[in-house]
Amino acid sequence: MITDHWPLRGLRVTTPRLELRLPGEEELAGLADVAARGVHPPHVRPFLTPWTTLPPAERARHVLQLHWKRLGRWSPRHWALDLVVFHEGRPVGFQDMRAQDFAVRREVASGSWLGLEYQGLGIGTEMRAAMLHLAFAGLGALSATSVSFSDNHASLAVSRKLGYRPDGITRDTLDGRVVESRRLRLWRADWPGSPVPVTVTGLTPACRELLGAGEAPP
Repeated sequence: MITDHWPLRGLRVTTPRLELRLPGEEELAGLADVAARGVHPPHVRPFLTPWTTLPPAERARHVLQLHWKRLGRWSPRHWALDLVVFHEGRPVGFQDMRAQDFAVRREVASGSWLGLEYQGLGIGTEMRAAMLHLAFAGLGALSATSVSFSDNHASLAVSRKLGYRPDGITRDTLDGRVVESRRLRLWRADWPGSPVPVTVTGLTPACRELLGAGEAPP
C-alpha cells in the first residue's frame, strides 16, 4: 500500500464541514480546475508570486507542479504539507503548512487559497483552524506564523479571529513598486483552541517521523 511507503497519504484532518488531506491525482486535477476558475477578483493581487495572474490553463498547471515539486523535495528537515480542502466531497481550496528544522524550532508557517465560488462561507477560518489544531495538538508546535499583504483584509481577519498577534512587517517589490506585508504569529500558549471540533487521524509514528515531530506531544 502507498501508506507503507508514504504514510502522509493516510493523514486526515476533519471538521464538521471539511476534510483536509493529500489528494489523489484526479482530486489534484479537480483542485487545478478550481484554481483555473479563479481565486480572487481580477483587480486584486493577494500573493507575492504572481501565479494567479497566469492564464487559466497555466494557473492550473502551476497547482499541479507546485504540489509535485514539494513532494519530491520532502525531507524531515524541510517540508511543505499541501493539504487539499474538501467540502461536500469536492476540492474547494488549499491549505499548506511548512516547516524548516521543525524538530528544533517547533514552528510552522502557512498559506492558503479558496476558489472564488467558495469564499464568504467561513471555510477559510475553518480550514486554518484545522491546520492549527494539527500543528499544536497533533505535532506539538510552539508557534505558527502567517504573512499577508496589508490590504488583504480577509486573510488578516482570519488571523485575528484565531488569535494571531502582530510580529512585524516585511517590504518586497511587486510590479516595480514596494508592497508591505504584515507578519503575524500565534504562540501555542496563546492558542484559544479551535472554534470548531477537529479530528486528526492517521498521524502515525512513521508519519510523525517524516514531519520531524518525534513522539506525540503531552
